Amino acid sequence: MTKNQEKIQQKEEMKLKVYVDRLSQPSRAILIFLKVNGIEFEEIKMDISKRQHLSPEFKKINPMGQIPAIADGRFNLFESHAILVYLACAFPGVADHWYPADLFRRAKINSVLDWHHSNLRRGAAPYVLNTVLAPVLGLPLNPQAAAEAEKLLSSSLSKIESIWLQGNGKFLVGGLKPSIADLSMVCEIMQLELVDEKDRNRILGPHKRVLQWIEDTKNATRPHFDEVHEVLFRAKTRFQERRLMGASNKTDSSDRAAVRSKM
Repeated sequence: MTKNQEKIQQKEEMKLKVYVDRLSQPSRAILIFLKVNGIEFEEIKMDISKRQHLSPEFKKINPMGQIPAIADGRFNLFESHAILVYLACAFPGVADHWYPADLFRRAKINSVLDWHHSNLRRGAAPYVLNTVLAPVLGLPLNPQAAAEAEKLLSSSLSKIESIWLQGNGKFLVGGLKPSIADLSMVCEIMQLELVDEKDRNRILGPHKRVLQWIEDTKNATRPHFDEVHEVLFRAKTRFQERRLMGASNKTDSSDRAAVRSKM
């Protein structure tokens, strides 16, 4: 191997590697952040439905067997909020509004991130799982778990409006521009694109300020927001087609039963 080839290999080894599945909401948040801020990286695509995140190779990166995760040279890191904080601090050129140097604003963003995992995520993720995703992952649907998750989800959306979106800014904790907390939480809520449209409208419809905040965050991160979410929108179309086929099959079965009852 020539010296030039060695340098190229070393550069590749030191390049930021990002292990993600774009159907994962925290994975999408990290990808959008990287793209918006022009950070060079290599996307290592993982498929949760194929259990690739549980492979021995990946567990060398994240022994917890969860995505997203990153490898920055010899430094490995997992947990999406920790990754976003690291990226905002470690790479030059990232705008201050993402994770402000001001101690008080930074502390408020940290408080939102902590609240997210114990509230919004605990509502949104199990709701989507138990209404749509479970069969794809080889799991049974659990209507009771979905109902309980919806209560926490609705409560969390109300708190976002009444607490985190209070202030003169368009974004969380009064921000005039988005932070890593805005990106993380909006990507969480975007997962609701997978559920039936009437259920999504029922849950999000009453929260006009949340809906506007989602649009503001999309607009602030386009075109990368749309590009990273393409896989989610394709999945949404597939789930809609399945629901329509299921409804059609039920109608056909009902019609056949009605015909038999008259014979």
